[in-house]
Amino acid sequence: MKLATALVAALVLAALPSITSSNYIIGVGISALIFTVAAAALNLVYGFAGLLSFAQLGFWGIGGYAAALTVMTFGGSFWQGILWAALLNGAIALLVGYPMLRTNRHAFVISTLTFALLVTLVARDWVSLTRGPLGIPNLPPPHAFGLRFDTPAKFYWLVWVFTVTTISFLYALCSSRIGRTLVAIKQNEPLTRAQGISPMPYKLAAFALSAAITGAAGGVYCFNLRIIDPTFLDFYYMQTFLIIVIIGGAGSFWAVIASGMALSALPEVLRFSDDLRMIIYGVILVAAMFVMPAGVAGWLHERRLASMRAALR
Repeated sequence: MKLATALVAALVLAALPSITSSNYIIGVGISALIFTVAAAALNLVYGFAGLLSFAQLGFWGIGGYAAALTVMTFGGSFWQGILWAALLNGAIALLVGYPMLRTNRHAFVISTLTFALLVTLVARDWVSLTRGPLGIPNLPPPHAFGLRFDTPAKFYWLVWVFTVTTISFLYALCSSRIGRTLVAIKQNEPLTRAQGISPMPYKLAAFALSAAITGAAGGVYCFNLRIIDPTFLDFYYMQTFLIIVIIGGAGSFWAVIASGMALSALPEVLRFSDDLRMIIYGVILVAAMFVMPAGVAGWLHERRLASMRAALR
């Protein structure tokens, strides 16, 4: 049932450029798709492995800069840039993740936050590579098979394919034995060790895969903006990914995907009030957390249990 619903939703989203000619609405759709991918990658490491990682912001920025530099400095293509963004982030995650994961949970959170801040400083101060505050403008539109994705509608379809492919991969991973093992490690690591399972390889693999996917998403997003500069590492992005996961319900795959699409569009729906838009958005988020402290998935689970109890009386 969930897969059928997801397939219908994906087909509806694919038709967005055919439904509307508004570049603004299509742009909102592009952002929603990319943010949902980044949130799903965060859900892998936070929701399934139980590791709150602020390093995602750093991986997001590294991915964007890696893709942009591949095209603008090293003469590569957009596709090579996205590949390098994923591979570079995966390698960096393995390198920094191993010592980070050997610490306790609180130290891990601080370490990942420090990493994100360090990447921001590098983007701002390594002027010879990143051009510092000037950034790297005029990123060319991607092209493939004789097509140039130089309009919002064309770029939307490219992002749609990227999103569907990435989410399909993450779903296969999270619903496999590997995903169930990650959940077991999150819930009771000592018991998992007693069963002869070493948590470190699973945690490190989740951290690296999440970094690679986040980096690829950052690479795609910077080509949507057609520019990258240090503001690409603004904490707004990390805040957005984390809110999507928390509201959807950390560890619930489809609820996070639905939350990503809804919350990415919500600020735009509230544009009827420019002055109060973000205040209303904040009030809605706070109210949602009061009503659903375990997220949408947790709230639905509680309702199902309540209905089952009522039926047994």
